[in-house]
Amino acid sequence: MPVLTDDFRAATGLWSGHAQSLFGVLGRPKVKVFVRRERRLTPDGDFVDVDLLEGQPGAPTVVLLHGLEGSSASGYIQLMLEGLAGLRWNAIALNARSCSGEPNRQAASYSSGDFRDLSWVVSQLPGRVFAVGFSLGASVLLNFLAKDPGAARLGAAVAVSAPFELARGARFLDSGSLIARAYLRRFLPAMKAKALAKSVEHPGRFDVKAIAAASRIRDFDHLVTAPLFGFTSAEDYYARCSAGPQLERIKTRTLLLSSEDDALAPPVLPPGVSRNEALDVLVTKRGGHVGFVEGSVLRPSFWAEARALRWLQDR
Repeated sequence: MPVLTDDFRAATGLWSGHAQSLFGVLGRPKVKVFVRRERRLTPDGDFVDVDLLEGQPGAPTVVLLHGLEGSSASGYIQLMLEGLAGLRWNAIALNARSCSGEPNRQAASYSSGDFRDLSWVVSQLPGRVFAVGFSLGASVLLNFLAKDPGAARLGAAVAVSAPFELARGARFLDSGSLIARAYLRRFLPAMKAKALAKSVEHPGRFDVKAIAAASRIRDFDHLVTAPLFGFTSAEDYYARCSAGPQLERIKTRTLLLSSEDDALAPPVLPPGVSRNEALDVLVTKRGGHVGFVEGSVLRPSFWAEARALRWLQDR
């Protein structure tokens, strides 16, 4: 398992992981990349919305996967699209079900281990294909690489801030600390609102009162994610979809890019991973969760997207 050198330098004043994470959300610039939105009907009668970037004929195609309650409009996805446009590569930014601005048709939307749409999209792409996932999208990507024979279609992959132990991230979010409550407010209300809206279209599939009262991410996963995706409990879901235990099975050349001060998804790698030569590991001392802000607050630059592109160019 090659271990790459940490060459990330945190922006002046953004020394903590939480500061990096927060600025990563608020400070990533709004970029304008011309993409074409396309709705694709899935084999199970649902749909996904994708944003397509057209590059040079014959150039590689990169599939982009966003994080929890993100979308193709998320800053890190937009910066990846901008970088890929500069290379004149092709890209397809996949919006998870219910994350494109319109609810999907089925009761279930997405989870950290549900790679069905990724597998289906990748199987249709010609030429050289890579993939980059962020946070939950990185978890989806790593589960795909470990479990799906179709992963052989990918030439290389990058997982940024992947949650290797889902239960650990849930415990942090539910810890009740001031910073944890700030993170939770970013995710949980939107997730609950989507589930309650779905309950109208799918009566009997949701415990409406319990969901409305849920104040922890674990409760939401126990009430919504686990049953809709065939798990017996939140703990069963976390155990079976955590990417860490799957890493030894990955055969595709993959860069794992994480930060030691990531409270949501610390780089807890199983000991056996060191035997997998397909994995390149780059763990930085600072960077937070999908932060990786260099430069300064007034003139920031975003290291993870650029580092992922440089790594892919060498493949």
